[in-house]
Amino acid sequence: MKDTVYITGHKNPDSDSICAALAYAEYKNKTGSDHYVPVRLGEINRETYFILAYFGVEPPEYIEDVRLQISDLNIDKIAPISSEITLKMAWNIMRMNNVKSIPVVDENETLNGIVSVSNVTESYMDVWDNMILGKSKVTVNNLLDTLTGQLLHLDKDRKHFYGKIYALSASPDEVNKTIEEGDIVITGNRRDSMEGAVERKVSLIIITGSGDMDEDLLERAKENRITVINTPYDTYTTSRLISQSVPVNYVMTKENIMYFSSDDYIGDIRNTMAETRFRSYPVVSEENKVVGTISRFHLISGKKKKVILVDHNEKGQSVKGLNEAEILEIIDHHRVADVATSTPIFFRNEPVGSTSTIVANIFFENGIRPSKKTAGLLAAAIISDTLLFKSPTSTNVDRLVLQRLAQIADIDVEEFALEMFKYGTSLAGKSPQEILKQDFKVFTYDSSKIGVSQVYTMDSDTIDELKGTIIETMEEMTEHEGFDLQLLIVTDIYKEGSELIAVGKQKDVINKAFDVQMKDNSVYIPGILSRKKQVIPPISSVINR
Repeated sequence: MKDTVYITGHKNPDSDSICAALAYAEYKNKTGSDHYVPVRLGEINRETYFILAYFGVEPPEYIEDVRLQISDLNIDKIAPISSEITLKMAWNIMRMNNVKSIPVVDENETLNGIVSVSNVTESYMDVWDNMILGKSKVTVNNLLDTLTGQLLHLDKDRKHFYGKIYALSASPDEVNKTIEEGDIVITGNRRDSMEGAVERKVSLIIITGSGDMDEDLLERAKENRITVINTPYDTYTTSRLISQSVPVNYVMTKENIMYFSSDDYIGDIRNTMAETRFRSYPVVSEENKVVGTISRFHLISGKKKKVILVDHNEKGQSVKGLNEAEILEIIDHHRVADVATSTPIFFRNEPVGSTSTIVANIFFENGIRPSKKTAGLLAAAIISDTLLFKSPTSTNVDRLVLQRLAQIADIDVEEFALEMFKYGTSLAGKSPQEILKQDFKVFTYDSSKIGVSQVYTMDSDTIDELKGTIIETMEEMTEHEGFDLQLLIVTDIYKEGSELIAVGKQKDVINKAFDVQMKDNSVYIPGILSRKKQVIPPISSVINR
């Protein structure tokens, strides 16, 4: 069975993060032995939306957490049972499937109760209760199933049997003193016992040893509204088995049922299991349908979700629960940060302008041609991350790879880039929160925590109009998130420069790092295009002094 491997970029994903995940999934599904699924950790931005729509590609699945869930385990998939089936049948199902309990569902297949081995044994030990058939509303069909019986006559007006149960062995005179109208009689193939039961107008006669009833006596039984069945078992076995005809809804646990959802995390349910003493627990789907049962045994598998990281290698930028997952590979073009693994992995990190450049080269180096759509995604991501080679992070490798991808995707690079940037950099109608979260990353140092957003625009007037409210929003975020410095980089692609807007108690770091003097929390610096190469390194240098 193939394992699922999630390929993910960073939080608040940009085009490179999304496109690299989609493309690398295509490559791995062509060459790997598992099932590789591209995923995203946030909403796609306008530029990425344009790219995906242009090449007709669906966005990756959104996930929040890669901690192990119940749905990732091989839980017991035993089908739930109806509340109407007999204890005997429930016992046989549990024994056949080697389980200690079974979920019980109603007519809508939703969880209604749980029947366990202890429920069955407790009911079986209650031999003193000789009115159990009436109390539990046993039907004729339940009796026939349990006793492997044959129906000789059915009183259609009587659905249940509320009398006491007697196994007849005494003389007819004693029988007449003991049994009452409506009782249940178990008897061998003896006419005198049957005749006494008929005369007393019992509700049910069970004839053991596959016995029969004489026609004249059966007619009298019909007149007295008596149901008559026979069974191949002897009287002793029949007396022992009859209590197993009780429907499970009579003995099952109905109140305070402990159950889990298939999307519950293992770490969360482990504590619940430790505080309770049940052998197993039902598991339900999102639609509240029972999908199986889980026990403590399933929690010791040691299984972890498998992930491949692209376009990042920092825990703060990655998916929640990463420390509980198994990282298989990292493909990145940023600094080596703080992601640690317990075993050696494939880690490819190159100083190029885009992770998609690395992914494309992996295709080409292994003699695999990306599909036309995937080539288009990779080309668009390279254009985006290098700002069509205006960014100082651009390399000749990026240029050569883009040229090759553009031929496969059949696009004119200049025309496509202009169209993409126009659509993707428009800030009209966006709130300050949307602008700040569009491409947001957190960087941590020994004594500082900074948040850095970057937006690209060909419409700087919109930013000027919103600057006041943007600064207010940044100050609120700084206080709420505990940032020492929060920075917004507004990059004008065609002017090839950026305005830096900063708030926080360490905002003077900007003046020191770039040898400038901010005015009203902002400063424009020509030539600044790259957060990774031109902004973070000088800031880090000042903070780490």
